[in-house]
Amino acid sequence: MAAGPTITQLEYILAVFETGHFGRAAARVGISQPTLSAQIHKAEVELGVTIFDRRTKPIEATPPGRAVIEHAQQVVDAHQSLVRHAAGKFEEPAGRFALGVIPTLAPYVLPWFLRRFAQAYPAVELAIYERPTDELVTEMVHNRVDAALLATPLDERAIEERVLFHDPFYVYGHPDEALLRAAEVEVEELDPRKLWLLEDGHCVRTQVINFCGIREREHLGSVSFAGGSLETLRRLIDASEGYTLIPETYARTLTKATRRRCVRAFASRTPTREISLVHHRRTWKRDILDALEAEISASIPRALAQVDGEGETLPVRVR
Repeated sequence: MAAGPTITQLEYILAVFETGHFGRAAARVGISQPTLSAQIHKAEVELGVTIFDRRTKPIEATPPGRAVIEHAQQVVDAHQSLVRHAAGKFEEPAGRFALGVIPTLAPYVLPWFLRRFAQAYPAVELAIYERPTDELVTEMVHNRVDAALLATPLDERAIEERVLFHDPFYVYGHPDEALLRAAEVEVEELDPRKLWLLEDGHCVRTQVINFCGIREREHLGSVSFAGGSLETLRRLIDASEGYTLIPETYARTLTKATRRRCVRAFASRTPTREISLVHHRRTWKRDILDALEAEISASIPRALAQVDGEGETLPVRVR
């Protein structure tokens, strides 16, 4: 019976899967590319499986290779946990941890906790990936990303969600918009023809469409914006007309004068998005997950931490 691949070979396989490139994977693990390629080929021969399709750019796993990678991740994580336990460091989270974040959260939430987390857990190598929701869910299912900060609920059976806080939405509009003359806004007052949205694939777009009860092509027909930046969307509104919905996490970055002039709360039916730390149900990195959840929870601004979810939590998927 063949001995099977070594832990080191499994680590090389995971490095290629995570980087999508043999050269970058070799640089990460500190060996030459020919050596890494030879070791991975040896593992493929021993397993009788072609793990990677070398014709694709970036390098992709083959269907049977994905199953190998999923098991390889579990074996490597368990091995690292065993080594830490044997060294008397079982209580200290350590190792590489890939954290995904959606673009409408990353610039506003990451600064809350990154420095504190790095200081509290210096043995954790935290890698941040900014991607749309569907991409991050796929990455988690295939163990390319360990966890992600996402809007939930997702209703994915393979995914576990740890709710962190609820993020209320507000109307942000051009200061000349008649809608902003009142202190508060009713959802029925929103004109779909004046509503700016992020591009398809971003959960905030879907949430706004669901809440406002509009059709996909019913908004601002003469101008479209293909992007995922709330800041760019805001500046386009400032330079033209119309309005959009922005979450409190972003609204907090605006000046008091800008909020007074351009931001309005909803009079009723306050829409919110549920923000969670999301991960695959089968993970060996729960020590890091627990530490990350604790640091994020401790960093949430008091005003957001006190939002109890009684508002209308918007679905992430299209209804």
